[in-house]
Amino acid sequence: MKELTVGIDIGGTNTKFGIVDREGNVIHQGNIKTADHEEFQDFFDAMALSLRESFTSLTTDYFIAGIGIGAANGNYYTGNIEHATNLRWKGVLPLSKMFADEFHVPCILTNDANAAAVGEMIYGNAKDMKDFVVVTLGTGLGSGFVCGGVLLNGHHGIAGELGHTSVNPTGRYCNCGKRGCLETYVSATGIKRTVYKLLADYLEPSELRGISFEDLNTKMITEAAHRGDIVAKEAFEYTGRILGMKLAETVVHTDPEAIFLFGGLSQADELIFKPTIRHMEANLMPLFRGKVKILHSALQNQAAPILGASSLVWDHLERKKNRATV
Repeated sequence: MKELTVGIDIGGTNTKFGIVDREGNVIHQGNIKTADHEEFQDFFDAMALSLRESFTSLTTDYFIAGIGIGAANGNYYTGNIEHATNLRWKGVLPLSKMFADEFHVPCILTNDANAAAVGEMIYGNAKDMKDFVVVTLGTGLGSGFVCGGVLLNGHHGIAGELGHTSVNPTGRYCNCGKRGCLETYVSATGIKRTVYKLLADYLEPSELRGISFEDLNTKMITEAAHRGDIVAKEAFEYTGRILGMKLAETVVHTDPEAIFLFGGLSQADELIFKPTIRHMEANLMPLFRGKVKILHSALQNQAAPILGASSLVWDHLERKKNRATV
């Protein structure tokens, strides 16, 4: 009988889910519209129904070992989504308990960046690493820290919020209620805000002029930079400078072997990697220079969030086995 897990990635617009085997093969996947469900209970019911329909589609003998969920503001200790700014349902949402009660299997929930970090450790380029950081560059900026082979959750279950460290305390407004957070500068949304500032500062022609903020996206900025657009190129330089400086600070805290960049903005490749590495090295304490690698995540595909979430179950089962043998 084949042992399988479920991985669920909850985003503000879509929720992706999949059934995954121990080798990281996604046997079945699907999605539902997160934002279509006004009530949280309606969302849960739709998700449970979709999972049951997925189970009936499997053609081999199997059992579900557990469910892993990655979501913004997911608390590993409580299993709750707590006051997420990108979801329409406010307050504390006891999602892990609801899934565990519904399917009678362990359900592990954490924030989406922590799920990506565990996924990198289980399936990705960090398989042989004990100390590393994953930085997710999506609509916002998330991060997951692994030290000594253990994901850091912190006392309250919300450790590793690098995106809400300060770049400028009187800077850009952030959805968290603060100003000048890193994710307001370094993220898909952050680089769009940078482009608009640069368009006001520069007099040179740019193909990005005339594009509305809502229509502008990272792919457009990347393609414009490759064509030599001065504003687009400067936007990546500015973004990489800020990210590199903050990663230099991060290195001092955790002494990682590597830092993995994951998500849409990281797919700009050298446009973001080169300035990030250059500015990190320039700002590192001399003791660390040339020792910390900045690498692509191995999970750069549509199933990556599902793999990251499903890996939480394998990690949970491995820890449980290790505790039993001590």
